[in-house]
Amino acid sequence: MALNKRQSLGDNIFDGVVLLFGFCLFVVMIYPLYFVIIASFSDPSAVNSGRVWLLPSHINLEGYKRVLADERVWRGYRNTILYTIFGTFISLLFTLPAAYSLSRKDLVGRNAIMMYFVFTMFFSGGLIPTYLTISNFRLNNTFWVLLVPFSVSAYNLIIARTFFASSIPQELLEAATIDGCSNTRFFVSVVLPLSKAIIAVIGLYCAVGQWNQFFLSLIYVRNISLQPLQMVLRNILLQNQISALSTVSVNQNELQRVADVMKYSMIIISTAPVMCFYPFIQKYFAKGVMIGAVKG
Repeated sequence: MALNKRQSLGDNIFDGVVLLFGFCLFVVMIYPLYFVIIASFSDPSAVNSGRVWLLPSHINLEGYKRVLADERVWRGYRNTILYTIFGTFISLLFTLPAAYSLSRKDLVGRNAIMMYFVFTMFFSGGLIPTYLTISNFRLNNTFWVLLVPFSVSAYNLIIARTFFASSIPQELLEAATIDGCSNTRFFVSVVLPLSKAIIAVIGLYCAVGQWNQFFLSLIYVRNISLQPLQMVLRNILLQNQISALSTVSVNQNELQRVADVMKYSMIIISTAPVMCFYPFIQKYFAKGVMIGAVKG
């Protein structure tokens, strides 16, 4: 019996509803970002009065000029780039060997060790004990406080372990062992070249996390010269808001206008590198979501 390739009216209606729903969802998700972009180029009075909703109004670059003229922003950029590079490297250095070891069936007690890591995903020592521990190691207000103590994520460890267990054949290890290959050489010379996908996924997760780092720097970094970009922009914004609230009424409107115009500019400056880089790496994010999924 030949199948009818023409869709019925009900199928066409269903497809239309799905497309309409998808388009509405896309608009809801993308419009806030688009509004921030056009608001950063518009006059604050036009934004506050609701005249900016589709196109910029009265092009104004004052916010960008004020933010980029502040040397703290460039120092924050430098720190964030260093944290991202070194933090990603250290995370990969600790996560990949641990994940590969836990994927080996000949590791004694690997299930118990894995449960220890999984336990930390649901329960932690709390903020105060963690702060006291880091203080005892004298890592507060140092470059390494945002890199070493929080370098291993249990979630990334599980993803990498699942990839190694399902993608590296046991027969490959047996053949390498017969040829006299040590575990370390097998990991470096065989496993890592075959694991470029998971290295890219874990590296991207770590890099994005380091770039958006805020809470840990707020708790553990008081030295202004070591603060990342997110903290620098927060301090600039709070400084302008406090100035707007504490001045006399003659200058209050002007300072509030400056604070408003800088707010949107800061958002774009802090997210622009990630937004420009993301289209080239989104396929790896999608692959990272699928790694470890149940295959039918």
